[in-house]
Amino acid sequence: MTERYDHILKSHRQYAEWGDEARKTWICQDRWIDLPQAKRAVHELEKILAYPPRGRMPCLLICGSTDMGKSEILKRFETQHPAGYDKRRGVSQIPVVRVEMVPEPLEADFYLQILLTVNHPNCEHYSARALRTTVHQILKEVSANVLILDEIDKMLAGTFRQQRIFLNAIRFLTNSLKIPIVCAGTETSRMAFSADPGLADRFRALELIPWRDDTAFRQLLVSFTGLLPLRKRSELDTPEVRKQILGMTDGVTGRIFKLIEVVALDAIDNKKEMLDLSSFEDPDLQLPLLSMQLMEERKGSKKQYRAT
Repeated sequence: MTERYDHILKSHRQYAEWGDEARKTWICQDRWIDLPQAKRAVHELEKILAYPPRGRMPCLLICGSTDMGKSEILKRFETQHPAGYDKRRGVSQIPVVRVEMVPEPLEADFYLQILLTVNHPNCEHYSARALRTTVHQILKEVSANVLILDEIDKMLAGTFRQQRIFLNAIRFLTNSLKIPIVCAGTETSRMAFSADPGLADRFRALELIPWRDDTAFRQLLVSFTGLLPLRKRSELDTPEVRKQILGMTDGVTGRIFKLIEVVALDAIDNKKEMLDLSSFEDPDLQLPLLSMQLMEERKGSKKQYRAT
């Protein structure tokens, strides 16, 4: 029976036979897709992980607009190098330590967050100096090979002095542990790192660039046709559809995926079972707020152009 859904990848045709609610649940689940920029970023992370210890370790800043997939890339890399347990030594082994930045760049809070990430509790009463020493000892003990700091932009919420102390803490960790540090943030974080000569000389920047109307974007839209459990063949690879999607999302990866999710759910609800240009032009479509704002801005610019 699944052969009638030959527009869907063979491994995914079974999902098209599910009921509406089950298909909608499947569409809403998180899943990894090997996008070109994401694959490149993971490859760079693998190179850094394999780098031998030396006095000045290479570090990496993954930067890009909000929702370009930075956190998903880091999570993917982390799952590919899961924690283990050394029975002989009786300690956990955590090759990749991924830490989400604290809301304010306070040195003590930063160290506490690292310790909580590696399940080392009961340190709240420690001084910043004691926490620094403990972090150094624990990361050595768990054989951390790379330290990842996600959402590094949060450091910009602090004062200039707090930012300097925090950046010095990063420099201390990579020097004392002789492990690479990977940070992820927006363009503003790149500018902050560039202002510190000691870190700017050590950190390479890998920028995630928004999608544009090229072969890679066409391949992405074609892949949706093969993955989504819609019972009719979608018409996504047309110049009009590509222009519409890019206009509604500014080419930001997360917005594109959310938009496709919204229209795919709508296609199941209204029994259309496929996506085409009209799917993205439906006035009743419940769009993410940012997509709605972009559409309104473009409508306003068109009206202004006609009036001049």
